[in-house]
Amino acid sequence: MEIGKKVFPEQADYHTLTAYSRIQLWEELQITVYLPDASLPLGVVVRRSPGVTRWAKWSWKAVSVLPGAGQADWKVLREEADSTEYHAATRHLELYRTDTEAYLVALSERVPMLYVVMRSIRDTVDAPYDVLLVTASPYEAQDYADSGEEIVEKVPMPEGLVAWIRDFVKDHHEEDVFVKRRRDKKRIDLVEDGRGDARISQLTDVYRTPANSRTKSRKERMH
Repeated sequence: MEIGKKVFPEQADYHTLTAYSRIQLWEELQITVYLPDASLPLGVVVRRSPGVTRWAKWSWKAVSVLPGAGQADWKVLREEADSTEYHAATRHLELYRTDTEAYLVALSERVPMLYVVMRSIRDTVDAPYDVLLVTASPYEAQDYADSGEEIVEKVPMPEGLVAWIRDFVKDHHEEDVFVKRRRDKKRIDLVEDGRGDARISQLTDVYRTPANSRTKSRKERMH
């Protein structure tokens, strides 16, 4: 699939639509798919520990990642006392050259972090979360956190991953060029009689504020 290719949603019953409806549906539901410039599989480790309230028996938290890990589905890694760590899933960390500014923000932290985005699965005890993605962009993570539908957990970046992302930023980041705007030489001390002066009756006035126009209209109707 090419970068920026338009993809029609498979769930749309395209063949039963009229030509006009097909155009409308295409314009409303078309999806633009962008391939990452770099990606790396990361295993997501989630720890289950006893809950701190009587309403939640267990507490679940993403605690680390495993670079280069294979696929897994809530595989038990270790058990210690009442806590259990799972290799919950493997997701690709995807990097885009358009997001290098966000990666710089993450790398500038005292301890660089990744963000694991999970969604709760109802009526499931052994695997109560679906791991959606892992991102190095704090901006993308904030978008998911603001939605209120997902849980976003911060996990430390391994040193090798920090170096990999830093090299990617070094290769692709471009600073925005500051362009100084030229000053407008137009004189602003000139006065044009009858323009914007509320004391002068006019049919039209592009400078009159909407509020003044509405007020004048109401007064005219009252008389």
